[in-house]
Amino acid sequence: MPLMPALCMSLLQDKPSARKVTELLKQAMNGQARVLMSAVNYGEAYGIILREYGRDRATTAMNAVNPLPIDVLNITLKEAIRAAEVKHKYKLYYADSFAAALALEQKATLVTSDSDFRKLGHGFPVLWLKA
Repeated sequence: MPLMPALCMSLLQDKPSARKVTELLKQAMNGQARVLMSAVNYGEAYGIILREYGRDRATTAMNAVNPLPIDVLNITLKEAIRAAEVKHKYKLYYADSFAAALALEQKATLVTSDSDFRKLGHGFPVLWLKA
């Protein structure tokens, strides 16, 4: 299940959705789930923390995330094209389209609190978390 940068932030800031994210990560540790994130979305998470809190805190936060059972997947040209197609079809932000494309490719449930993903419609599996 692709994990969105906002969820990394909820975990780091102990927001209401942090409990569910922690539960998903425990399932991944036990081999019951696979948690995925594209390298683009990893960079987006770093950028959000960098903008809000500065380089030192961003580095510290990502160092805390790195050991978690999140598979950060590099992006190929094929995947970049697929993300652009998803962006065009669903009118998503480009970084968001990588998470959606990853979910489609992996036949996975997208885990997010971002209401922009409502544009994907009911046929797209999304686990909605409270922001």
